[in-house]
Amino acid sequence: MHTDADQVATIIRIERSAIHDGQGLRTVLFLKGCPLKCAWCSTPESQAPDPERGYLRHRCTLCGRCVEFCPAKALFVAAKHPAIGIDGRRCQKCFRCASICPNRAIKWYGYKITAAEALREIVKDEIFYFHSGGGVTLSGGEPLSRPGFAQAVLKGCKKLGMHTAVESCLHLDFADIEAVLPWLDVLYADIKHMDSRRHTRWTGAGNELILDNIVKIEQSAFPLEIVVRIPLIPGINDTEKNLLATMEFCMKLTKIKGIELLPYHRLGSDTYHHLGREYCCRRLNPLSADKLFKKAVYLRGLRPGFPVKTGSGFS
Repeated sequence: MHTDADQVATIIRIERSAIHDGQGLRTVLFLKGCPLKCAWCSTPESQAPDPERGYLRHRCTLCGRCVEFCPAKALFVAAKHPAIGIDGRRCQKCFRCASICPNRAIKWYGYKITAAEALREIVKDEIFYFHSGGGVTLSGGEPLSRPGFAQAVLKGCKKLGMHTAVESCLHLDFADIEAVLPWLDVLYADIKHMDSRRHTRWTGAGNELILDNIVKIEQSAFPLEIVVRIPLIPGINDTEKNLLATMEFCMKLTKIKGIELLPYHRLGSDTYHHLGREYCCRRLNPLSADKLFKKAVYLRGLRPGFPVKTGSGFS
């Protein structure tokens, strides 16, 4: 049973009138916290569950205002590499440094929100859902890492007649997934690699739990649809062997209604730098539109009539 505390999540942002995260125009809530650590992740700020500080050194003039006004005395001017340093043990995550910086050199990724507050934001876009056939999508990070919050939001949306979707890596206890199934129309499930050893190498965990959860959802009584998403990473999971294995898995399950191939991009690479982290996939080159299309044609040829499309990107 979920408590009031369970109905609080940390979100990065709320995106309105989105067109790539389900049918029609959608409101997308991006939650923080993910059990996987994909090497190519384009939203590194979504991995940790709590708010994080980002530092844009190129904007900083070392004026010292943030140091002066930090109530926890957690900030300091680092002399060796002139920059504003932070003592993470002292930081209270009050966000005051970000609000007081005259050059916006400090930013915070994530803020707390309750399910009730999220629903109030969602309802503001209600008119767009009904005219476009759209709805609400929970994304991340991993939105089901906060199952109480996700359940409350999705349940509230369904009571208002809204279409609901979730984007998930499914590396979770099935109980946390099952909690939202009664209120879910479409599940976008990531399958990043069919070889568990390679899956572990590139995401930090094997794929057994993910595939097992997809089978359990297939066997459940809930009539939701599943769309499998494959983020195509050049040289890692874009081989015909891996795509064939993924298609063979999908063809066994009736709730899987299609596959989306999502192109790798480097749009989040600067965020790694802002968080003080290394982006290890910087040298990877995105697939061209032509090569991505050929991958889709290959999959369509394996099962004519089975929907396979290319997307615009991934998180």
